[in-house]
Amino acid sequence: MVMCISTTVVKTTTIDYLMLMKPNILFLCTGNSCRSQMAEGWGKALKKESFDFYSAGIEKHGQNLNAIKVMAEAGVDISSQESQTVNELAVQEFDYVITVCGHADEHCPYFLAKTKVLHQGFEDPPKLAKAFENEEKQLDCYRKVRDEIKLFIETIEDYLE
Repeated sequence: MVMCISTTVVKTTTIDYLMLMKPNILFLCTGNSCRSQMAEGWGKALKKESFDFYSAGIEKHGQNLNAIKVMAEAGVDISSQESQTVNELAVQEFDYVITVCGHADEHCPYFLAKTKVLHQGFEDPPKLAKAFENEEKQLDCYRKVRDEIKLFIETIEDYLE
């Protein structure tokens, strides 16, 4: 019995490999508990084919249960995302760092020269919610910012140019 096996050798170059890699985007805020977590969640839900998304804080404040709740209402589960600092991230090289609060913008840590640091601020839902005693009105503050972040993620390519 004779068997013929055909093999095709595909030569790839470093340029081909780099073109296949998705850009890394880090959303940075003060405590990585709310806005940056929402941005990471929306990014993974809406643009995961184009980018790899991460979030971190200058400090670590833990998960915000109201952020988790309103994202779940929109069909995005961020409950397994961890609150972490930049130094705790497994990935340390980013193509873009987007600060989502003024404090992070003003105190942004140093990143490699190839990293483009941008600022797109969003209001702080916990701070907005303090104006209300009614839980539903408090959650509306989170929903407002959640929806603003979603709109930003939907058009993120325009912002990165």
